[in-house]
Order: sequence, then structure tokens, then C-alpha cells
Amino acid sequence: MEYVLLVYETEDAFDARPREPDDEFWGAWRKYMQDVLDAGIYVSGSPLKPPATATTVRTGDGKRRVQDGPFAETREQLGGLMVVDVPSLREAMDWAARCPAAAYGAIEVRPVDPIVENRLAIPGLFPD
Repeated sequence: MEYVLLVYETEDAFDARPREPDDEFWGAWRKYMQDVLDAGIYVSGSPLKPPATATTVRTGDGKRRVQDGPFAETREQLGGLMVVDVPSLREAMDWAARCPAAAYGAIEVRPVDPIVENRLAIPGLFPD
């Protein structure tokens, strides 16, 4: 079953990301990602730019409303996501706990909804 690991970080954590690729911060991420790849569970994913680069779009009353920045007024903002294919929620939570960001942020684990994929039924929309 596929699960999305949503990585939440504080704005301070975004700002504190080291610029040098040889930093131990990035070393921990490289190791984690290599472990995910070696386990054969990686489906897709991507880090995100800092929350200040976000734009939130809403519609209502026939109008589009745009807000700079993320919508959520929370301490932690979405920093990236990864889709993994593992047999159970327990295993998805184990991988979430191994994620470096779990030590300074939060990892939300959410199952992918194949029913919605099937209802959309647009050829090529969701890769196999």
C-alpha cells in the first residue's frame, strides 16, 4: 500500500538548513534517502522551497482569492513529501520515525486513496 510521508518543519528549521552539501544535516538526509531506495519502497517525492515562497489559492462567490505564503497558521509548515510503498501503516510509521526531520519537526503519515484514483479514471494521470 502506498503512504505519503508529509514532512513538516518550522520556519526556523527552513532558515537553518546548511548551504554546504557536506554538512552532517545533509549527510543524514542522504543516508535516509539511500536507505529508502535500497529498501525498494520509494515511489516519488520532493522537497519544497521555504513557506514564504508558497501561494494559497481559494475560490468563492465566483472570485479567486490569492494569499502569499502558506494558508496554515501553525508553527510547522509543509517542507516536503515522499510516497512510499510498504505493506502496512506500522512500516510507514517506522520509516517516518527514521526521517531526519522527525527529530526537529513532524512527519504526517497518510495512506494514498486508490478509490479516488479509480474514480478519476483518466488514462496516464497516475503512473503504475
